[in-house]
Amino acid sequence: MSRMKRWSRRRFLARSAGAVGGLAATTLAPRVGWTAASPTIRVGVIGCGGRGTGAANDCVEAGGDSVKIVALADVFADRLSNLKQKYNVPDQRCFVGLNAYKELLALSDVDMVILATPPGFRPIHFAAAVEAGKHIFTEKPVAVCAAGIRRMLEAAKKSEEKKLCVVAGTQRRHDPKYIETIQRIRDGMIGSIVSAQCYWNQGGLWVRKREPNMTDLEWQLRNWLYFVWLSGDHIVEQHVHNIDVINWAFGTLPDQVHALGGRQYRVQPEYGNIYDHFGTEFFYPGDVRTISMCRQIDKSAGRVSERVVGTKGVTTFDGRIRDHAGNVLWEYKGPSVNPYVQEHRDLLAAIRGGTYINEARQVTESTLCAIMARESAYTRQQMNRKWFMERCDLNLLPPPDLKLTDPAPVSPVAIPGKYQLAGLVQEKKGQ
Repeated sequence: MSRMKRWSRRRFLARSAGAVGGLAATTLAPRVGWTAASPTIRVGVIGCGGRGTGAANDCVEAGGDSVKIVALADVFADRLSNLKQKYNVPDQRCFVGLNAYKELLALSDVDMVILATPPGFRPIHFAAAVEAGKHIFTEKPVAVCAAGIRRMLEAAKKSEEKKLCVVAGTQRRHDPKYIETIQRIRDGMIGSIVSAQCYWNQGGLWVRKREPNMTDLEWQLRNWLYFVWLSGDHIVEQHVHNIDVINWAFGTLPDQVHALGGRQYRVQPEYGNIYDHFGTEFFYPGDVRTISMCRQIDKSAGRVSERVVGTKGVTTFDGRIRDHAGNVLWEYKGPSVNPYVQEHRDLLAAIRGGTYINEARQVTESTLCAIMARESAYTRQQMNRKWFMERCDLNLLPPPDLKLTDPAPVSPVAIPGKYQLAGLVQEKKGQ
């Protein structure tokens, strides 16, 4: 544990020193609220499906006896059962329904919450958790549209003002191998970055077909990966991990995004309205171009990785940096950790008064980049970040009075040339 504390401190100091522009990853400031007089950090879980269950288990593994799961919330009662049984959560602290998150957040003895519902709800739940004064572990991504990004940025600012600790599920930022590699990039070992590539290419994931007794909304919530308003499409829901690493390496955000994509292999109704592949060019300051690819197509070559190329060398984040002749310039020889557990270990340490950590803005900005890439592919137009943030009116947030019985027809699949964002074409003509 003492060795891991040293790594954690080195990581936070390095990340703080390396933050550039809007990517303020870590702020060194005293934490207020939780004190050593409270021996246990009490955790509520909002969204108790596979990812929420995994995050809860990782949190308990990270904290041991000093962490307790004390409340659960989910739209569906059956999704609560595993965590309820495992952690002996009483009935009166298990909340069900679309507004269950509000009941959990009203519990004054909950110190920290895990947000793991479908991402379309994340801006609403995150803002509510900040208002309630809770420390937060939020799964990625944190929005699916421009309106959600704006709400997240506003709530992120409030969380910083309240000195609430926030960690996002971009676990690579808590992996010492990645952390040390980024620090070597900061130190100039690969020289100036001239290009980068990132990938999340794999086969298909789980899918749930509609059952006769399901309402429109229940089916979409249980099959949420395949609906843009819930997942953001797989480039947002999954590939955001790799895009976040490239942003981290550059220490800034791309100014422009140019993408393509399509839906050729997963065309059945159970696959909703998302694409099955994307290819994206990101334009970073200084006109440094990077390429990203992602696909979810069975029987295709897999690749999940990142690569950054500089004037002096290159890294694939495998724990090595090489020069352009292939010679190893540096090799990581530190500890190997489970980053899914380490991210919770870091959050719990910060809550207890260690180095303050708040990743809300950084994960929101990487989510923004993935959303812009999706919209660029959907519209077949190059996307300008300034325009997207200031003028894009895309709003996929669920209404506050949403009910499971409400009709929810599936939006058509975006067809480039037909799908449009209001004002985008006019804006580009004026550039």
